[in-house]
Amino acid sequence: MVEPLYQVQLSCICCGNVFKTSRVRPSFKKAIRSDTDFCLYYKDVNPDYYVVRVCPHCGFATTENFSDRLPPAQKDAYYEKVGKKWTKRDYGGERSWEDALATYKLALLCAQIKSERMRVVAGLLHHIAWLYRYKGDAEEEIRFLRHALDAYVNVYETEKANLNDARLMYLIGELNRRLGHYHEAVRWFSRVVHDVRIVDSAMIQASRQQWAATREEMAAARMELPDGMELQP
Repeated sequence: MVEPLYQVQLSCICCGNVFKTSRVRPSFKKAIRSDTDFCLYYKDVNPDYYVVRVCPHCGFATTENFSDRLPPAQKDAYYEKVGKKWTKRDYGGERSWEDALATYKLALLCAQIKSERMRVVAGLLHHIAWLYRYKGDAEEEIRFLRHALDAYVNVYETEKANLNDARLMYLIGELNRRLGHYHEAVRWFSRVVHDVRIVDSAMIQASRQQWAATREEMAAARMELPDGMELQP
């Protein structure tokens, strides 16, 4: 019988030590459903639990999206804030929900210390929110969705070359909707639909669907529709 996990060998960009981490075989990465902000659910093993690679020797945590560069000043900052307090532990095998949460929060801390790209930070925050969603902890999920939304907006405002990133714009709208910021949600969904540079039909359709969901939620809350925000067929 084929096991869902297999191990790969990596070199830590902080301490240089070699370590092993587990990944999920592609044949086991079949989601059974998905939420409207792209959170996936799996029947057996959740591949998201194994995204973060943690060096057991120094505790530095990364994902495939991290850059390989760690200047001396950032390395020193890591050891000062985390490395000196690290108690050697190995996340290389099977992970529980608690393990997954610990690895993501460690990766978030490392990303902030090494001034990783905001897109990477936003993704980590969003994944942490999903972990709390899996657990049914709505309060913590909402807290991290707020942080993720702020980070995604920062990405949109700073990455000028990708202003027609339909998936990013849709996500900003959807997280606003989930947080009850209906007027902002409508504004972002409208942008996706009406921006002539956007040709991503899937995101345009998703924006229309979530605009309809937002409209229903606003009606249920007896909120007025913002002027000029109606989406045309």
